[in-house]
Amino acid sequence: MQGKKLYTSPRPRYVSDSNRRIIETVGPPKRVYQVWKGSNRFFLGGRIIFGPDVRSLVLTVCLIVIPLILFGAFVTPKLVHEFQHNLGSLILAIAIVFATYVIVLLFITSGRDPGIIPRNAHPPEPDDAVGPSPNSSAEWAVSQGGATTLAPTKDVLVNGIVVKVKYCHTCMLYRPPRCSHCSICNNCVDRFDHHCPWVGQCIGKRNYRFFFMFVSSTTVLCLYVFVFCWVNLKKIMDAYDCNLWKAILRSPVSGILILYTFIAVWFVGGLTAFHIYLICTNQTTYENFRYRYDSKVNPYNHGCARNVIEIFFSRIPKSKNDFRAKAKEDSATFNSSHSLGCALSPEVAKRSFDLEMGGKRQAVAAEDFEDIHNQIEKMGSMERCEIQPPHSSWGNHKERWEITNDIEALAAEFGMQHGYTDRQKIHGIH
Repeated sequence: MQGKKLYTSPRPRYVSDSNRRIIETVGPPKRVYQVWKGSNRFFLGGRIIFGPDVRSLVLTVCLIVIPLILFGAFVTPKLVHEFQHNLGSLILAIAIVFATYVIVLLFITSGRDPGIIPRNAHPPEPDDAVGPSPNSSAEWAVSQGGATTLAPTKDVLVNGIVVKVKYCHTCMLYRPPRCSHCSICNNCVDRFDHHCPWVGQCIGKRNYRFFFMFVSSTTVLCLYVFVFCWVNLKKIMDAYDCNLWKAILRSPVSGILILYTFIAVWFVGGLTAFHIYLICTNQTTYENFRYRYDSKVNPYNHGCARNVIEIFFSRIPKSKNDFRAKAKEDSATFNSSHSLGCALSPEVAKRSFDLEMGGKRQAVAAEDFEDIHNQIEKMGSMERCEIQPPHSSWGNHKERWEITNDIEALAAEFGMQHGYTDRQKIHGIH
């Protein structure tokens, strides 16, 4: 058929903003991490994911490494001569190994998926989203334009207790229980605890265990340096028969580290104690500040022993995101129901491209695009059969003109302008 003959032709001058993003130069398919909508930073080809404030890791590492270097350079050499059987050297070796362990925990916490819930390309269907539960608080209604509105919340049962879950307009999904949207990373995170600026990452279901190990281990490291700095000062006081002040003058680094670790222990030690309480009661930081389970029943509390087992000995779930996978193109391109004055059929919506994922358009088979043109022809027939209102504004004409030019641009891009132009003359679309 002549209408299916393919050849390239010049692109129309006018292209709307929506279709300008569609008509791009065909290139290699991008991967998920390259078109990620969140604010995360990726390294090593998407194998490592950090938060947007990943630079704070430099400060955190410096706060750990610099005091340890001072401890090894100015404190432990004096302890080596004070202790026999190489105990002094063992003190330094333990400090180095423990500090390395703390830094490894820091990067494991910061460089892994905390439990990000994949966002939907389209909002869920109202019937599926609300569900048939009679106790559901989801009360959706039909808006003035005829489109259904999803309920802001709905009820789910957790251990026999009704829990409200919210709809996330950014991720276009109903958040699972204990999930919350992080405004910094711009992601919904499962079992969201908080966003920690010191590790530059959200703390969620998949990295909370390592976060607690990092905080508690840092507390132990601070106490370790604190104690042996005091031991060094005590040895100086005994060796020179002087008071504490003169001992500090002979080893000022010991005094500085004692002050530094004392302040640090109040911070990381207090944080460790707070999270021990949260673990024993099976709460998150977000839930503790937001809901205050002290005044009501906590549906997630299974008792102290089972709560501890759940955090430290349960299997960490696999990531729900494959950041190195090829990005799918599945968002609405021809979703112009407001401009056309009628809703597109589901078949057309399913053939749409994913603009929001940022991927470039790939080649589309001529048969698929032909089906889309058939849908457009049907809509044109429907419009001619509709009774037009007596007052026609310039805005409606302008919208139709924009759509026509958009279709021409797409047809030119896919090499089908000739077929579409013939149909345009037959059906009288202007």
